[in-house]
Amino acid sequence: MIRILKYKEVANEDIFARVTPKMNVEEIVAEIIEDVRKNGDQALFAYGKKFDKADLASLAVSKEELEEAIQKVSPELIAIMEKAAKNIRKFHARQVRNSFILNDEDGIVVGQKIIPVDRAGLYVPGGTAAYPSTVLMDAVPAKIAGVKEVVMVTPPNSKGKVNPVILAAAKVAGVDKIFKVGGAQAIAALAYGTESIPKVDKIVGPGNAFVAEAKKQVFGQVSIDMIAGPSEIMIVADGKTDARVAAADLLSQAEHDKMASAVLITDSMELALAVQAELEKQIPQLLRAEIARESIDSNGKIIVADSLDTAIDIANEIAPEHLELLLDNPFDYLDKIRHAGSVFMGRNCPEALGDYFAGPNHTLPTSGTAKFSSPLSVDDFIKKTQYTYYTRDALKRVANDVGLFAEAEGLTAHAKSARIRTEEEE
Repeated sequence: MIRILKYKEVANEDIFARVTPKMNVEEIVAEIIEDVRKNGDQALFAYGKKFDKADLASLAVSKEELEEAIQKVSPELIAIMEKAAKNIRKFHARQVRNSFILNDEDGIVVGQKIIPVDRAGLYVPGGTAAYPSTVLMDAVPAKIAGVKEVVMVTPPNSKGKVNPVILAAAKVAGVDKIFKVGGAQAIAALAYGTESIPKVDKIVGPGNAFVAEAKKQVFGQVSIDMIAGPSEIMIVADGKTDARVAAADLLSQAEHDKMASAVLITDSMELALAVQAELEKQIPQLLRAEIARESIDSNGKIIVADSLDTAIDIANEIAPEHLELLLDNPFDYLDKIRHAGSVFMGRNCPEALGDYFAGPNHTLPTSGTAKFSSPLSVDDFIKKTQYTYYTRDALKRVANDVGLFAEAEGLTAHAKSARIRTEEEE
């Protein structure tokens, strides 16, 4: 049963504290990465057999496999994914940055170019649940950014097949290449390349502890989006909130993972008790009841604060991945929210809207990193190159300034490189 605590009882406690299983993840992942670097496809086939129980003939998903899979997905679901993709495109199109140029001083041109990465790698989990929404959320911004090639990796089932819904989402999103490989070995393949899988410049997408650790270890060889932890939801609710709604929203994240955290903060003890009771009613009805039960019992909390303002203060301190404001006038509080991955406003905006349909990205910072990082966006798939041009006369005007600055740092070669170009005219 979820715990009910008064705010003073958790003031010095990590509200999103989790019971973390001990695993020797770092060494295992390092061995897998080194194996893939040395042995390429051979290692990937071996790991496919070991971890996925799949005896693969090919790592790549063929056009025939893709079309066959799509035929297995209902036209209704494909139409829904197309609607979601449209919303995602509309939202992310507003994030596109433009190059700029400054030439307002005689003889001087400076500027910045916005350039998409050449190739992006998308990791899509395929373990306890299929996530076609991840395909849309990660591939659509890459395409809007102008990435030439989006490469997707996802683990196959024991028959060597990828979930048809994931493949349908890949087609809707415009993914260019798909490979049947998962886990740390998939991240290694994207980072270093193999005979079949091309090396990418950026890796995005969520995964388990092994995937997260692999992304951490290959960072520097390639860019990554973030090291995402287990799912989090924090709900700030007043006493008028429907307990059934609050409980359902807590469970929307608890069912993800036994390590997920679901926290309700309210100024009403009556609501706290009602939500506690409602969770006990709803958990047994879930398909993933065992996972949700473990998450709620181990990591869930209901915190009774002295006011909604205190609740907002708590939210800012914790910087949750998802923050719901189950309040009548949520926009009154929006400017007070400084640290959250994504905010869901009002009583009619479940976090599930953000997961699937509304348009804002669902790949979000976790574990308090919303204090300094942002949701996945078009910016994740671009880089900036700057340039400078001076005429001879323009350089002559500043050459001595540059030289004096360089000499202040003890770098006389820097100073000479600026002055030597104008010496012959002196």
